[in-house]
Amino acid sequence: MAGKHGKPDDDDGGDDGNVVDTDGSDVDEPTTYAPAVGTVDVSPAVRSPVPPAASPESGAFPDDLAVDDDEPTESTEPTGPTRARRRTSGLLIAGRVVMGLVSAAALAAMSLVWLRVDALDDSKNTTDAISAAQEDSGPAAAEDDGANDILIVGNDSRTDMQGRPLSEKLLRELRTEATETLNTDTLILLRIPRDGSRGSAISIPRDTSVMVPNLGREEKINGAFGITKAGVMEKMVGEGEKDRAKINRDSDDAGRASLIQAVQVLTGVRIDHYTEVSLYGFYLLTEVIDGVDVCLNHSTSDPDSGASFAKGPQTVRGGDAVAFVRQRKNLPRGDLDRIVRQQTFLSSAMQKVLSGGLLTDNAKLNALEDAVSKTVVMDDGLHFLELVNQAQALASGNVQFVTIPVEAVGARNDRGQSIIVVDLPKVHRFVTDLLTPQPPQPAGMVAPEEFGRTAPAAAKAAQPTVPCVD
Repeated sequence: MAGKHGKPDDDDGGDDGNVVDTDGSDVDEPTTYAPAVGTVDVSPAVRSPVPPAASPESGAFPDDLAVDDDEPTESTEPTGPTRARRRTSGLLIAGRVVMGLVSAAALAAMSLVWLRVDALDDSKNTTDAISAAQEDSGPAAAEDDGANDILIVGNDSRTDMQGRPLSEKLLRELRTEATETLNTDTLILLRIPRDGSRGSAISIPRDTSVMVPNLGREEKINGAFGITKAGVMEKMVGEGEKDRAKINRDSDDAGRASLIQAVQVLTGVRIDHYTEVSLYGFYLLTEVIDGVDVCLNHSTSDPDSGASFAKGPQTVRGGDAVAFVRQRKNLPRGDLDRIVRQQTFLSSAMQKVLSGGLLTDNAKLNALEDAVSKTVVMDDGLHFLELVNQAQALASGNVQFVTIPVEAVGARNDRGQSIIVVDLPKVHRFVTDLLTPQPPQPAGMVAPEEFGRTAPAAAKAAQPTVPCVD
C-alpha cells in the first residue's frame, strides 16, 4: 500500500405484463400457454385444453372448435376425468411459471453479485510484489506443493494510500497516534489445498524472529516490511528521485516483497497471492458490516491499544474493533492471546458478512467499494471472488485456524528486543502436514496448544454463539 507508516509496537407500479380477462365469462384456463420462463419447453406442440371428442370424419382440430353463438349447441364443458386433467395441467403450468420466475430472479441476483464483486476487484490497489519476491526465492519456496497460499497482512500504517498522514481526529478514532515506523502485526497464511480438502489459516506471531533475505540478518517478522521500505526510500531520495508518489509506491512494493520472502523462509512454502489492509481499512470495513460480535472471559483494558472492554458478549466496530484485535498487554499470554482474538474475530466477521446480506445490499456494497479503494492492496492475480469463496469456508468451519509452533516466548535478541523463538524444520513440517489429513485423536485428547491445531470455536459451524476468549 503506497506510503504505509506505523507505530513501533515492541511493547506493544407500471405495466406488469399480465393480461386480465374482464369480460365476465367463466373461463377455467386460457386456450394457449407460453413456455415457462427459465424452463425447457417439453409440453405438446399444441398447448390448448383437451377438447371434447370429435369424429375422425369431421377433420376438427382444436383451432376449429369455436362455438357459433347464433346456433344452439350442446354443452362443451368437459366433466369428470377430462376436467380434472385440465385443472392438473393448469397447476403444473402455473408451477412451471413460478419456478421459472424464481430461477430468473435468482439468476439476476447472482449476476448482480458477480458484477459487484467485479466492481470490488476494479477498486483494489494492486502490487507486483509476488513476482518481485519470487525472482530471488529459495528452492523450497519455488516448489508448487499442491496448495494455493494466500498471505493476508494487516499493517499499522498511519498514512493514506498516497503516503499522506492521517488526520489527528482519525488517529484518535483509531485509538493510536502518529509515528514514522511501520509494522505488519497481523500475518495469516491461508493454505487452500488444490484437491478441495479442508484448508488452514495459519497465524504467525508478530515477534517471530526469522532471517530476512534482502536484509541478510534476522529480524522480527513484523519489521521486515517497514525496515526494507525505509531503506529503499532513503536510497531513492539519495539518488535524486523527486516523485514522492513513485518513492512511496516503489518502497511499499519492496517492503511487501521482503515480507513475502521472510514468510517463505519461515514456512518453507511459496506464497501465491498477497492481500493487505491498513489500520484505517480495518476500521472502515468493520463500520460497513455494522460491527462484529465478540465475547470476553474477563474485563480488560490497555492504554497503549486503547482497549477498554467489559466481560461478556458485545459488538465492536470502528476504533473499538481495532483496539480489540491489537491489544496484547494485560492478556495472559500476550501476543499468542491476541492471535486467538484475531482468529475468532475474523471468523465472526466472515459469518456476519455472509449472513447479513452484505453482497445484496447496494448501499453497503458502495461503502465497501469505497473502503477497498482507499485501504486494500492485492496482487493482480487474486480476484475478490476468491476471497469471497474463502470467506464462506472460514464462516462454515471448512478452514481450521492454527498457529505455528514456537519454542520460546519473551526471549531477547542481541539488540534487547523481545522475540519469539521458533525451530524452522519443525515449522516447515507443521505447515506441510496441514495438507495431510490428520487421524482423529482419542476422546479427551487435545492437540498441543503451541501447535495451534485446534481451531477456535468461532470457526466451527455448529457453534451457536460467539465463543468467549481472553
